[in-house]
Amino acid sequence: QVHLVESGGGLVQPGGSLRLSCTASGSIANIYTMAWYRQAPGKQRELVASIGLESSGAPTTYSDSVKGRFIIARDNAKNTVYLRMNSLKPDDTAVYSCNRLRPPYIVWGQGTQVTVSS
Repeated sequence: QVHLVESGGGLVQPGGSLRLSCTASGSIANIYTMAWYRQAPGKQRELVASIGLESSGAPTTYSDSVKGRFIIARDNAKNTVYLRMNSLKPDDTAVYSCNRLRPPYIVWGQGTQVTVSS
């Protein structure tokens, strides 16, 4: 069974940057369209970005709230999906998790906390 481990979160000032990583315990290469999600306190989980299979050119999508600021990428050789976050805003504060774009989902990891505050 594949498991996911997210890392790279932390406390950053508004306008700062972070790079999140999501590493799978098994191969996700050319199997799954992967996505990053986030959940802020008291809010529902929100889809942030997705990345398709390399065999299809790894197409990416972004929510309107992060478009132009975040970049999703994948390294299949490392079974890892990244999320580069630039120009961070306080509204980006949340727990960030990765998973498949569509069900059935892989077992959810614990996520990584991102806090944007001065």
